[in-house]
Order: sequence, then C-alpha cells, then structure tokens
Amino acid sequence: MAVRVVRLGSPRAPGEGTRIGTVRRPPRGVPRAEFAAGNWYDVWYPLLAPSPETVKLGQQAETPQQWQAFRKKYRAEMAAPDAARTVELLAALSRHADFSVGCYCEDEARCHRSVLRELLSERGAKVVS
Repeated sequence: MAVRVVRLGSPRAPGEGTRIGTVRRPPRGVPRAEFAAGNWYDVWYPLLAPSPETVKLGQQAETPQQWQAFRKKYRAEMAAPDAARTVELLAALSRHADFSVGCYCEDEARCHRSVLRELLSERGAKVVS
C-alpha cells in the first residue's frame, strides 16, 4: 500500500489506485465524464492546490530564491488546519490503501507536487515513485 505522486493526464501505473487531483481547476476542454477515463483524476481535491497567488509565485520563479519563496508560501498554506488534517489523513491512508495525488505540471521539481511529496513523507506516508 502506498501513495504515488503523479502527473495528471499521464498513463496510470499498475496498482496506482484512486487518482486525486490536487489542482485549482479541472483540465480545460475535457468533459467531466472523461476525467477518469483520460487519466486526469478520479476525485478532484483543490484544498491541496496552492492558492492562485501562490501558483503565480511558483510559475514566475526563475531563481532558486524565488522558488524557495514559493515553497515557503505553499507550506504555510498546507499548515492551515484543514489542509494539515488532509495531509495527515492521506499519510495514514497510504499505509493501508493504494492511491495517487497529482498535478498537471510537466516538471515535478518545479511543481507543488514536489512539496506535497515532502509533506506526505514528513508525516510518515509510504510514498513510491
């Protein structure tokens, strides 16, 4: 049992389980009925997405210092009670069920999902690649 951190829209790995979209908005131009079949996500959970202001900060980051500012702000958002409890819940579930969380970004290293991976690991989640 484990959680995978994935790029939404990518082919699913065997045994990946339920795919959770941790994005602010659904995929553009994709009918809702095709979200799961198109490997986008099974459940949309925007609570774990960065706020619009934080997304902008990450997208505009060109230097390591700017990226660190994004990471710090996103981590602060994930420390809010509802988000923190959700991360705790997902960490606990990862020890008993297979599921995945993800975002659309091509490069995980420059995406909030890299920080989400860290947060889950810090809370004892079983995270696999």
